[in-house]
Amino acid sequence: MKKLFLSAVVTLFTMSAVYSQQGNFSIGINGGIPVGDIEEFATFNLGGEVAYRFGISEQFEAGALVGYSHFFGDSGEDEFGSWEVEDFQFLPLAASARFNMESFFAGADVGYAVGVNEDNEGGFYYKPHVGMNFGKIGVLASYSGISRDSFTVSSVNLGIEYKL
Repeated sequence: MKKLFLSAVVTLFTMSAVYSQQGNFSIGINGGIPVGDIEEFATFNLGGEVAYRFGISEQFEAGALVGYSHFFGDSGEDEFGSWEVEDFQFLPLAASARFNMESFFAGADVGYAVGVNEDNEGGFYYKPHVGMNFGKIGVLASYSGISRDSFTVSSVNLGIEYKL
């Protein structure tokens, strides 16, 4: 999986060098609180992503995104004894679109999240987001979800991105 991640990052860097006049290359980090099906098994979510979006029009961009998402497993004690859930990680590979309105933006990423750790199959990935641009820096709020079978790994996130 590390080779796949590095290959995706190298591809995005190459795309940014070749098409530097035609799109936006950004890198970001985010942290979040697990919600829904996963909130009893994880305590925190930390992630990062690299995206390259082409300007389709003055307000609309579309492109590709690769990321890394790490959910920290929970632990505790109950009447049956102590328990611990291992951390689990995903590598989202997605199409990314964004609509820019002055200093605000709204968008979504849709694709597949590859399960990185053992016995993690991955699943359908989606991440709607809204944010505000401050020049080269953007601050965003998002909801990310990874659906597989009838179980969803999701979180509510706050993040920051830097446009290169």
